[in-house]
Parts: sequence; structure tokens; C-alpha cells
Amino acid sequence: MASVLIIEDEVELVKVLRAYLEQAGFTVFTAGRGDTGLSAWEHKRPDLVILDLNLPGMDGLDVAREIRRKSTTPIIMLTARVEETDQLIGLELGADDYITKPFSPRIVVARARALLRRSEGAATPAQVLRVLDLEIDLEAHSVTRAGELLDLTPTEFNLLAAMAAQPGRAFTRMQLLEAALGSAYEGYERTIDAHIKNLRAKLEPDPRNPRYIETVFGVGYRFARP
Repeated sequence: MASVLIIEDEVELVKVLRAYLEQAGFTVFTAGRGDTGLSAWEHKRPDLVILDLNLPGMDGLDVAREIRRKSTTPIIMLTARVEETDQLIGLELGADDYITKPFSPRIVVARARALLRRSEGAATPAQVLRVLDLEIDLEAHSVTRAGELLDLTPTEFNLLAAMAAQPGRAFTRMQLLEAALGSAYEGYERTIDAHIKNLRAKLEPDPRNPRYIETVFGVGYRFARP
């Protein structure tokens, strides 16, 4: 049974989310402050974190930064901030998805399920992709470059796996978002740029001159041909 930590200071919203998630089969932990939420994450080590950005005690962005510094735990941000730049900051810190308030609790459950499915990895006929000096193990959800293990978030892994499975194919941003987050995702296509930036920082020896992930101007991105 997957576990979810909700870090949110709106008491009634927490009650509703908890009820929907528990009904869907999740074990749910909660925290009403950023600092206590980070402590709860360190002690409970949940499978997924649902994190509000505006929190007392410690800002949600700082919580996300600390979690991502230590772990690849999937993070869904909850935000009332409607500016695209605010959402991009959270994604660049390593959050996997965001949901803008107000929202339906059913959407949160659907997005949580989709993200956890992708973080666990689905079995496919080709379990290991070998492209250039990368080895992508789809079942173990791991990536090595020249034998070195890379620490990728679930979203980063799914983006890389989707592109590396078809080297040379140009993917639109929306196609990549659907590959990484599923059809339940709704948001700015440009958020893919934040995920690609994070992925390049971990994958590329020189992110300013990418070897693996190429930009296709006016379209999106592609994985380089061997």
C-alpha cells in the first residue's frame, strides 16, 4: 500500500484530501507546517509528497529543495500562485507535477496514481535500453552513464526513457509531458523545459552543449542518434 505525506496548512482541504486518498487505498500522513512536514518526511519516508507552496514555518519551495537534495521522492505541488514563473521555480527545484488551486480531489488522486505508476516503472518487452554510453533499466528504474549511476526523479527518468527509446525522433513538449505525467496532466507545455533543464544538469557533461538531449527549435526535444 503506497503512502502519501500531505504538507498543507488548510485544515479542511487536508481532511478532504485525506478522505479521498484513503478511500483510494493510500496510507496518509499529514503536516500543517513546512518545518514539521520536512521532519515527517525524514521519519516516514512516504512514497509520494503532496506539498503546498505557501506554508508557515518553512516555505514549500525550501521544503521541496531539501527533499530533492536527499531523495527522488515524487513531489506534487499544490499552489494558489497562478504565475507560470512561480510554478516553473518549483519544477526546477525538482517537483514532478503541480496542481493549481482550486481543484477536484479526484484530480489529485488520479495524478498521484499516475505518478506512482511511473515511479515504479512498468514492465515492457525491452527491459534495458542501451544508447550511446547510457544504460536505462526500465524495470529497475535506473540509469547509468559509462557505469556511473545517475540519481533521477521519476519524471526525469520517464522523459529520458521515452526519448532514448526512439533516438532521432522529435517530440513535442505535450508528447513528452504525457509520456512523463500521463493524460491526467493539465498545465503549461513550457513546464517541460524545466524538467529538461534538470535532466541535462544530471545527464550532460556540459549542459550548455548537450550531447544526449537536443533542442528541436519550434518543436521540442529529441535524443541524439547513436
